[in-house]
Amino acid sequence: MAEPKLLSTQQIAEHNTAKDLWIVVDGQVWDMTEFAPEHPGGIGIILQYAGRDASQPYNEIHAPSLLNKTLTSSKLVGTLDTSTISDSWAKPPPQQNPKVQLKNEKPPLFTLLSTHDFESVAEKTLAPKTWAFYSSAATDLVTHKANQSFFDRIWFRPRVLRNIRTRDTSAKIMGQRVELPLMCSPAAMAKLVHPDGEKAIARGCQNKGIIQCVSTNASFPIEDIVSSLSPSPNSPPPLFFQLYVSKTRSNSEALLRQVWSLGIRTIFLTVDSPLAGKREADERVRMDDEQQGIPMMTGVGKPVNDKRGGGLGRITGSFIDEGLDWSDLPWLRRHWKGRIVLKGIMCAEDASRAAEEGLDGIVLSNHGGRNLDTSPPAILILLDLHLNAPHVFSALEIYLDGGIRRGTDILKAICLGATAVSLGRPFLYSLNYGPEGVEYLIDMMKDELSVAMALVGITSLDQAHPGLVNTNDVDYLVPRTEGHPYARKRGKPFKAKM
Repeated sequence: MAEPKLLSTQQIAEHNTAKDLWIVVDGQVWDMTEFAPEHPGGIGIILQYAGRDASQPYNEIHAPSLLNKTLTSSKLVGTLDTSTISDSWAKPPPQQNPKVQLKNEKPPLFTLLSTHDFESVAEKTLAPKTWAFYSSAATDLVTHKANQSFFDRIWFRPRVLRNIRTRDTSAKIMGQRVELPLMCSPAAMAKLVHPDGEKAIARGCQNKGIIQCVSTNASFPIEDIVSSLSPSPNSPPPLFFQLYVSKTRSNSEALLRQVWSLGIRTIFLTVDSPLAGKREADERVRMDDEQQGIPMMTGVGKPVNDKRGGGLGRITGSFIDEGLDWSDLPWLRRHWKGRIVLKGIMCAEDASRAAEEGLDGIVLSNHGGRNLDTSPPAILILLDLHLNAPHVFSALEIYLDGGIRRGTDILKAICLGATAVSLGRPFLYSLNYGPEGVEYLIDMMKDELSVAMALVGITSLDQAHPGLVNTNDVDYLVPRTEGHPYARKRGKPFKAKM
């Protein structure tokens, strides 16, 4: 193969119009003339860098491999002759909006003491749209707040005079040994927080011995995330994969084949999001040129502002099949031979159905309070299972997602029968500090869990049991029957003939 042609900045700068448009990305010169009008984020951002080096804005949003996958080799017209770079050519384009200077800088990582500190720093330092997307929840935020507050209404019943010198926080999740019963929940477009996005989370989780569940809407292809991990020939990658089923089933089938080929053997099928809830904080903050068209693993559902606002969750979920139901499980099993976990169970009846269908696990979750407001908090769903479907605890692994912010929250969930818990937003906020922030968060949660175990009076998680907690403050909210205890659907009122 011939060596790429060496091009000077003067040659590149001549191709600076919509009809003749070249840009430089990481030293490679690309002809974007045909692609620019089809760019999901609009032609404007590409035109700003016509005839210039677009590496910085490109790498802030896109995976490095995206150009090579999106464009044919014929569009790679050469490489940049770095000896010809001048100060005037290297300057940002004059029409580019200046970056907003944040008033608050991130404090040193070691000064953060809790997940709440990570959240506080994120609110002050993330881009406004990024903060709005990740922190937002549905309508009046009732469920979002209840996810956390209901943990505070469950009290411990500690045992004293126990030898707690040595404690073990480890657990097993789907047969994999982990350092603590904690997973990283799937979340979309983590590159909004940090250039390495999901890859940084994956490395941090691997280094600390826990599992990351990768979103269908990740900002890197799944193969890039897997390849970012340290090789481990004798064990599968410490990753699960979250699946949104596409309206175009062949897209999902191809994605499942790709995931399987990478050694991942467990998928989490999201079932609580046939469409997105109304997240008003996300809708109010519209996307700028760089945020529109953020790539996702699916390659569909591209974010673009519309008349309803700039809700990333709503716009990017447009590809999801709203018709998915229980009868589709045989289809899924035909295309996936590994373990299947349903993510988004909110009542005992559906948990029981999952066990009947022979699934491997369920996640008790209301999607972080982001979809149906006033749906039940996750810890209350766990109590619903104990009262109305206790058999599922021996049939399924049961995970709890939503409201976990402390090691004490983890221990309460384990005492009440959960296999493990998962965190979403705290991992994204910790990513603000890169993989080091992710590792710091995991260490923080492990330390809090270990201290809670000691003060409750246990030394390993298999000693946890419901007798160590008092749920009286929420017990009256647990449904007693499948139907309503007294309200009934009534017929239409009888009208006498006149």
